[in-house]
Amino acid sequence: MSVKILSVDLDSPAEKMKILPGETLISINGNEINDVLDYRFYETSKSLSVLLMDSDRNPRTVSIRKGEYESIGLEFETYLMDEQHSCRNKCIFCFIDQLPKGMRSTLYFKDDDSRLSFLFGNYITLTNMSEHDVDRIIEMHISPVNISVHTTNPELRVKMMGNRFAGESLRILYRLAEAGIKINTQLVVCKGINDGEELKRSLTDLGRLYPAVQSIAAVPVGLTRFREGLFPLESFDRRSAEAAVQILEEFGERFLDQYGARICYAADEFYLKAGRPIPSAEFYGDFDQLENGVGLMANLKQEFESALEDFQPPRKPRRVTLITGTSVYNFLNSLLDELRIKCNNLACNLIPIINHYFGDTINVTGLITGTDIIQQLKGKDLGDELIVPAVMLRREGDIFLDDTSLDDLSKALNVKVTVSANDGYELLNTVLGVDVIG
Repeated sequence: MSVKILSVDLDSPAEKMKILPGETLISINGNEINDVLDYRFYETSKSLSVLLMDSDRNPRTVSIRKGEYESIGLEFETYLMDEQHSCRNKCIFCFIDQLPKGMRSTLYFKDDDSRLSFLFGNYITLTNMSEHDVDRIIEMHISPVNISVHTTNPELRVKMMGNRFAGESLRILYRLAEAGIKINTQLVVCKGINDGEELKRSLTDLGRLYPAVQSIAAVPVGLTRFREGLFPLESFDRRSAEAAVQILEEFGERFLDQYGARICYAADEFYLKAGRPIPSAEFYGDFDQLENGVGLMANLKQEFESALEDFQPPRKPRRVTLITGTSVYNFLNSLLDELRIKCNNLACNLIPIINHYFGDTINVTGLITGTDIIQQLKGKDLGDELIVPAVMLRREGDIFLDDTSLDDLSKALNVKVTVSANDGYELLNTVLGVDVIG
């Protein structure tokens, strides 16, 4: 396979050697370029022999000398340089299968692309990987790789993932670990399916792969109201969540004693469902699984309290409204109470948004839609500004899950809308409307 060059960066090594848009990149130093991983890996050398082909299929070779790891400066039609790999599984807990109709088309695409694990930290199931894919990860030593394991019981994995190769593909996990590839793992835990003794089995098996497996995140299954015709699953209640947290903490302590690293964690949502306090920031080590909702609250608390130690209060009275999911309302409100005490001229209102769109069993902040925000805030006095958590928006930071834009929200509620990152310093900065030290 070869890839067409879309553009060439100004003042780049490629431009200096007169490589042109529209030419096709064939190989670098004799290595065929099929996609972004090949390109990124083979362009790192200081001395390159780049084989190109023009629109008339005439080949030419260009020699480039550059700094090690300096980019050649080529841009392609897509960041992957070919089509994104889709998921072949029929997981019983798949969130995409629980989406209502009428949302933007990109939300219905199920990706399972090992390259996205390297580029963006996406989780892969291993069922979509060829021997070539595995060999390349090992050869290039791409690390860490994020893997959705769910269970190490091969037969149960087949059942949970609806793929007859799901159990067999676990051998890739062990092969990567043996090759020294660092791995972050994820378990979507379903009540009565892969919790209890099955959870213990998975933690035991994954723990044996340390230090290759550097973290294990256990996340409770999320169930929307759109599950008609799907595998019958139950949400975790307080008792079952407490049982899961207890297992995860027991294994975490065991790994801490054995390896000096906890490696095994329950997602914040498990603690909230169990009605248990969130552990301190020290509990989470290097916060390897923040993207999975593990330690997010502890990290936010640590940063926010640190920012509060040295900040500039607003010079004039300020009234703002923040929104959040119902699950973290009490936690976030307690953080803001510390700020309210220190700022007499700040009115900071926090409103929990009930998730009518997906169903009230979905109570995390990241799945709140613009529709629910507008319906529940319409006609309310929101003060000078409405502060929206960035986790409610797509990666570009502009649109909610239901295609409502920030501009739509601002116009519907007649208020200025500001986005705040999931960062304690940034949160304080946004609430106060001033710079903070951090």
